[in-house]
Amino acid sequence: MSSGWRRLLRWGSAPRPVPDALWEATLADYGFLRELTATEQRRLRELTGSFLDEKEFHGAGGLQITDAMAVAIAAQACLPLLHLTTRPDGRPLGRGSSPLVWYRDFVGIVVQPDEVVARREVMDDAGVVHAYDEILSGEAMERGPVMLSWRAVASAGESAGVGYNVVVHEFAHKLDMADGAPDGCPPLPVGFMGTTDARDARTRWMRTWQDAHAAFCDQVVIAERFGGAMPWLDAYGTHSLEEFFAVACEAYFVNRRRFSAEWPALLPLLDAFFQPDRSLAP
Repeated sequence: MSSGWRRLLRWGSAPRPVPDALWEATLADYGFLRELTATEQRRLRELTGSFLDEKEFHGAGGLQITDAMAVAIAAQACLPLLHLTTRPDGRPLGRGSSPLVWYRDFVGIVVQPDEVVARREVMDDAGVVHAYDEILSGEAMERGPVMLSWRAVASAGESAGVGYNVVVHEFAHKLDMADGAPDGCPPLPVGFMGTTDARDARTRWMRTWQDAHAAFCDQVVIAERFGGAMPWLDAYGTHSLEEFFAVACEAYFVNRRRFSAEWPALLPLLDAFFQPDRSLAP
C-alpha cells in the first residue's frame, strides 16, 4: 500500500477526507465521475476515503502505488455503492452503517503495470483437460484480493465511450460474489421490484438476464462468423452469465446514456438494484 495513505487519511479514529487537489485531479481524469451531481460527488468522496482506510494496495512488477493512483481506483470501486441502501443479506443498512460492507471479504488490491497472462485449465465433457493462456486486465477472487492493470485503470476516462471500465467490472464481480455464488445475480434486497420473496426476485432477475445474455451471444456469433455488427458491450461477456453481468455493469456506470439505448430491458433491473432511491428515468 502507498505508505502515505495511513498518515494522510487517519485522524484519530476516523478516516480523513481525500485532499482537494487529489480529488479534483481524479474528477478531471475520469469524466464519468465529474458528471455525477454535487451531492453524489460528496458521497463518493466520503466512501473513497473510507475505502482507502480499509484496503491495502500492493504494486506488482516494480510498480509504485502513488496516492493519485489509489484515489483513482478507490473512487471507481465505490461508484457502484453510491446509492446502495441494503446489506448483502437484503436487510437495510443500519444507521451509521456503510455500503462498504459489500466489500468485506477482502483487503488487498494488487495493481499490475499492464495486462498479465494467467495459465488456465478446463476439463471438457469427455474428461480431457485443456490448458490455455488468458490475458487479463483484472481479476476478482472470491474471498480474496482484486487484481487490476494500471494501464487499463489509467485509460478508463477514454474508454468510457465504449462502456469499458476494469475497476467497475471487477468490483461488480465482488457484489455478485457477496452471497457466495458468482452467477450473475447479486444478493437482491427484500421486496426487489415489488416481488414478494427472495425466490421470486431471483427468478425475475435471472429470466431477464438469461434472455439478454442469449441474445448477446447470438449477436457476437453473427458478428464474428458472418460479418454482422458487433454489439455494444465487451464480447468477453459471452463467457458466462456472471461475466455478462460485470460487462453490463461497467457500461451502465460509465456510459448510462448509451447503455440505456442498447439494453433497455436490463436498465430497470440495474436501476432497481444500484439506485433504488432515484428515479428510473435515463
